[in-house]
Amino acid sequence: MNKITVNKFGSEMTHEDWFSLGKSDAWAGKPKVPPEQDALAASMYDLGYSEGEITHHWCQLKEKVDKK
Repeated sequence: MNKITVNKFGSEMTHEDWFSLGKSDAWAGKPKVPPEQDALAASMYDLGYSEGEITHHWCQLKEKVDKK
């Protein structure tokens, strides 16, 4: 997952970066915005977004523990 992709802002992102971005976007409730020019990066973003939708951010888990 170390392949680098140039995104629309001109900065280089690895496929792992796209995965992490997708996951954090899902946690934040943002709409899905995968890269358009790189199918593999878009797949990594979608995979991260999907995982983020089914898991909870560690802050949310901490809040649940703190309320108990």
